[in-house]
Amino acid sequence: MELFQAKDHYILQSGDHALWCSRIDGTMNVRPATDLLLAWNPTCLGLVEGLVGKIQLHTDLPLGLILIRQKVLVGQMPGDHKVYKITKIAVIPLSEEEPLDLELELCKKHHFGIDKPEKLAQSPDESKFLMKTLSQIKSNVGAPTKKKVKENKEKERLERRLLDELYKIFMDSDSFYYSMTYDLTNTVQRQGDTEKSNLPLWKQVDDRFFWNKHMVQELIDLQVPEVNFWVTPIIQGFVQVEELVVNYNESPDEEKNSPDTPLQELTCVDDIHPRFTVALISRRSRHRAGMRYKRRGVDTDGHVANFVETEQLIHVHNHSLSFVQSRGSVPVFWSQAGYRYNPRPRLEKGEKETIPYFAAHFDEQLNLYKKQVIINLVDQSGREKIIENCCTETILTFENVQTLTDAISDIIADMRWGCATGSTRSCGPTTATPSVDSTPARPPSR
Repeated sequence: MELFQAKDHYILQSGDHALWCSRIDGTMNVRPATDLLLAWNPTCLGLVEGLVGKIQLHTDLPLGLILIRQKVLVGQMPGDHKVYKITKIAVIPLSEEEPLDLELELCKKHHFGIDKPEKLAQSPDESKFLMKTLSQIKSNVGAPTKKKVKENKEKERLERRLLDELYKIFMDSDSFYYSMTYDLTNTVQRQGDTEKSNLPLWKQVDDRFFWNKHMVQELIDLQVPEVNFWVTPIIQGFVQVEELVVNYNESPDEEKNSPDTPLQELTCVDDIHPRFTVALISRRSRHRAGMRYKRRGVDTDGHVANFVETEQLIHVHNHSLSFVQSRGSVPVFWSQAGYRYNPRPRLEKGEKETIPYFAAHFDEQLNLYKKQVIINLVDQSGREKIIENCCTETILTFENVQTLTDAISDIIADMRWGCATGSTRSCGPTTATPSVDSTPARPPSR
């Protein structure tokens, strides 16, 4: 994918597809690739892997275009769907200012980037003349100009600090993944929705985990088929995909005495040495996301802080087995002030104010995942006891705790895992594994 700089636009181009981003007002439009001929003096800046979207870091700063500068292959999901992790990004301010050095890979078709002008040597006489002129200019600079210079410097510092933070989010966290052909936002069970199977990938996604949706909303709002190429759903979380070959004929003693055999040297012949694909996918909700101590509890839409859905998937031959769990913050209104180690929690609202939003949270979970088992991992004797008490009291207003205790064994026995064989999906029983936080560990939908 090539990135061009023109007088009034930045242009992304890949084959017959072209995306024009205005340097004047930041608007984005899809246009025919041949329109590059109409651009004012386009210059190829280099190659990028894809588009994340558009963002404004501060109201005083211009809009910025976030591009995938570098990616790494994580693995292949069943069906040869490649999954990538974003390792580097590039951010281009959508303004008339010249871009900084983006350090992009040079395009082989346009092997030159923007040539940086060389610094010309000056004679001593020229240097003296320039210094004298500069001194005269400085002496004529009034207070308003100095103030403007100071404001510009402050704005530059703010922009640099925010850009540094943005780069850290992507490159230090190692937590942004995407696939051009596989829906990472949906579990195997939800992917069985035949009504969506013929839609573009971004229209099939689970909206909760479409992390960059707000960054490409302007493209989505164009409502034209040409945007499908440019809208790439990105998840925040974790993805690991491994391939395993199992030799059922080897006994444990034989395994100990035999030399280690590299995976690629083992022959996979159907039932003799079946090859398994094992994947772990964690998806973090884009709703109420944030730093650990700055985002806690529930909001007025029923979303809990730092909600994560984790899917364990095993694929062999034409069969896929999937088991889903989730975790999230305690669904009451609470917070922790400051950044010191383990700050003391505090309640923000009382029981009566909390109940409607507590109920809204679980109404959505029951609708998505059916039956629920709540694993409460809050400290019941230390600093977190105030949160645990509020959560327990709110639960008791809905149903007697003894009833829940008596019923839990049947619920666990009735939990299901998803099974997909080709295009057919079914479910079977399994044993639940607790989640690692205080909101429910949930079975997948059936």
